[in-house]
Amino acid sequence: MDNVAIVKSTYEGKTSEENGKNLERYLAEYARWTEAKGFPYAGTYIGFEEINKNVFHRLATEWIDYKFTPEGYVADGDKVAAYGTYTGINKKTNKSFQARVVHLWNLKAGKIVSFEQFVDSQPVNEAMK
Repeated sequence: MDNVAIVKSTYEGKTSEENGKNLERYLAEYARWTEAKGFPYAGTYIGFEEINKNVFHRLATEWIDYKFTPEGYVADGDKVAAYGTYTGINKKTNKSFQARVVHLWNLKAGKIVSFEQFVDSQPVNEAMK
């Protein structure tokens, strides 16, 4: 698979479980995952277990139908950018949101070595208040 196909496989599976399995499959053992400053889960996490605990588990337990809807991909060598929109409903407040986002992926030899999120965090944070 080429780099764009690998990144797409983490978003465009039939189920979110399939997306998660593809992410785990293609994620390098010590991959760095950076959530943007100002985002509720801000920080850099290393490896699948830490990423899952600090990001995906929280998204699954704190939100209803939280998702990233990709609109397109841009590739340049080992880098792939995916851009689109986050949506979801916060379980505590029952408020929904939409936020624009870009994910920058870096791959080496068919493995994801880093991820960086660029997002308009304000709508997400407002939905949590």
